[in-house]
Amino acid sequence: MCCDLKRRFLLLYATQKGQAKAIAEEIEQQAGAHGLEADMHCMSEMDKYNLEAEKDPVVIVISTTGTGDPPDTARKLVKKIQDKTLPPDHFAHLQYGLLGLGDSEYTFFCNGGKTVDRRLQELGARRFYGTGLADDCVGLELVVDPWIDGLWLALKEAFLLQKEKGGMSASAVTNSLSSVPCEHKPDLTSKIQQLKLEEEGVRSSNVLSQKLIDVNLVTPAQDTEPSLVHSVPPISQSALNVPALPPEYIEVQFQDTRGEDPGLASLISEGAVFEVPVTKAVQLTREDAIKTVLLIELDISGTTFDYQPGDSFCVICPNNANEVEELLHVLGLSEKGEHFVCVKVKQGTKKKGAAHPQHIPERSTLKFLLTWCLEIRAIPKKAFLRALVECTSDAGEKRRLQELCSRQGASDYTRFIREPNVCLLDLLRAFPSCRPSLNLLIEHLPKLQPRSYSVSSSNLFQPGKMCFVFSIVEFPAYPTRAVSWRGVCTGWLAELVGPLLHANKNSQDAKGGSPLTEKIPIFARPSCTFHLPADPSVPLMMVGPGTGISPFIGFLQHRQKLREEHKDWGFGETWLFFGCRHQDRDYLFKQLRCFLESGTLTHLKVCFSRDLPAAEVTPPKYVQDMVRLYAKEVARILLKEGGYFYVCGDKKHMADGVSDAVVDILSAEMGADRLEAMKVLATLREAKRYLQDVWS
Repeated sequence: MCCDLKRRFLLLYATQKGQAKAIAEEIEQQAGAHGLEADMHCMSEMDKYNLEAEKDPVVIVISTTGTGDPPDTARKLVKKIQDKTLPPDHFAHLQYGLLGLGDSEYTFFCNGGKTVDRRLQELGARRFYGTGLADDCVGLELVVDPWIDGLWLALKEAFLLQKEKGGMSASAVTNSLSSVPCEHKPDLTSKIQQLKLEEEGVRSSNVLSQKLIDVNLVTPAQDTEPSLVHSVPPISQSALNVPALPPEYIEVQFQDTRGEDPGLASLISEGAVFEVPVTKAVQLTREDAIKTVLLIELDISGTTFDYQPGDSFCVICPNNANEVEELLHVLGLSEKGEHFVCVKVKQGTKKKGAAHPQHIPERSTLKFLLTWCLEIRAIPKKAFLRALVECTSDAGEKRRLQELCSRQGASDYTRFIREPNVCLLDLLRAFPSCRPSLNLLIEHLPKLQPRSYSVSSSNLFQPGKMCFVFSIVEFPAYPTRAVSWRGVCTGWLAELVGPLLHANKNSQDAKGGSPLTEKIPIFARPSCTFHLPADPSVPLMMVGPGTGISPFIGFLQHRQKLREEHKDWGFGETWLFFGCRHQDRDYLFKQLRCFLESGTLTHLKVCFSRDLPAAEVTPPKYVQDMVRLYAKEVARILLKEGGYFYVCGDKKHMADGVSDAVVDILSAEMGADRLEAMKVLATLREAKRYLQDVWS
């Protein structure tokens, strides 16, 4: 039961990667300073709360995953409230405030939160506080921080209204709450950090444990330019508002070296993990291409793994071995790597609702923990920086870490940590007197997420095989990082298949080399919608520049096999728009001509954005330009023939451009304004006839 002297509110979070949970925990920690008690639960824990009977205000923090889906932990509740038989006053008793997390790089920005918000409104619930939509593209904190600041005043007024309606004694409310009225619809835009709370109670209530840091702790430096390790006025001379120190809640005990590490299947909560061998690896790009693209073929014949063209799957990947070794060295634990550690919740912790992290085994070797469980390259959140302050002995380094996690240092945090993808190792190199404990890393580093890839093959065309295509991700060097980085998963895969690639270069047979002995752990992530039409006579258009072509290779393989096996079937026309930088360097699948010659592919339209035009007339540079050239065909297939339109690839620089092109085409062909054309495109999306598989 919550403390009688504090008013309770229900705090629900739904998270995919841990951000929503971290924000909910921040709200929970701040609540006490405002005379409130947060009853916090993951949205999936439906046995611990009941919205149908909830009388207190509800605060919801929810992220978005995939192409606008709610997180896995929200699906049960979303399914429940989507029940069409529920009456419009089902939640008439409910008052709530919602904070949605998303990324504007994607089409369905914050759609997880919007879906819940919209449905609660339809069922009669009332907002006691304006909905916040935080954008990870520019920095969640730009909306999250001021949204939390304004939440307390909104909650207090919600309790006062509750008192007026429910007959609670006025003294019970006023003893614990300030009755200062507030504005509940703050302007939650990218400029929101300029919001200033005028309420004296909030200014003095230590809302973020506003600890005033002595500016004389550090001798002013002579440098005039700020950096990760150095600040300049005004922040270097300012008193700082830093977050509350998160209470420690994990206890780590070292044991001996006897035993076995958990299996990789224990790292995921749903589905079966299959460890499969690599049978083929090919570099699809020339050595002088800007990006290196690889194709990998997996042997799934000895498993029950199944897929359809258009599906995705996940690779369980390890952290870079050299980085793990360096981290062990910096932590002074090099000799303990093979020792088992037992992880428990600390007895007597002040963290409310402290629980053993689901992604952390109760017992494993230290090296297993750092290799397979924790995202050691994650960008440290401000709460982590605040905890690192307490592990830092040098006064100057301590002050700079305080600045970076403070409200006054928001722009420095974005510029020197968020934008350059600074990670824990970078910080430990930059602040050598910082020596965090292992339990702190377990508390603050998120789960090492499996990486998702689109399938680039058809099980019908290649039984027992599954292919996928990817670019090797490259991160440039940084002042605290002497060499460039490769992506965690793509770098590991490239290193893993190196022997096969080397064998291919020394063999005329592209399948040269023996299968690798090391296997790749994978699990299924089937798509609900990004599949071929059930009716093969329906025409379709596919737009996939670069590695965006990957799922369409599977589409074409599948369609070709169907044509061979069912000669009496009717097949609709197929269009493919492909683009890359240079025809001779990164034209990934020149064998597309084979599909064209067999009739499986009706139209192939390609463009090369960096090649100089050979003709006087400049050809289209990008796929969206090519789509515009065939406006009448696009309109015919979408408006008259009930066709499908697929887009796969980069969201910001391609998919949005294609979407704009289709809107312009529909507008011109229908003789309607752009708004009407946008409504038609929205209808096509709703009907699952305009489909996207995009990434940022």
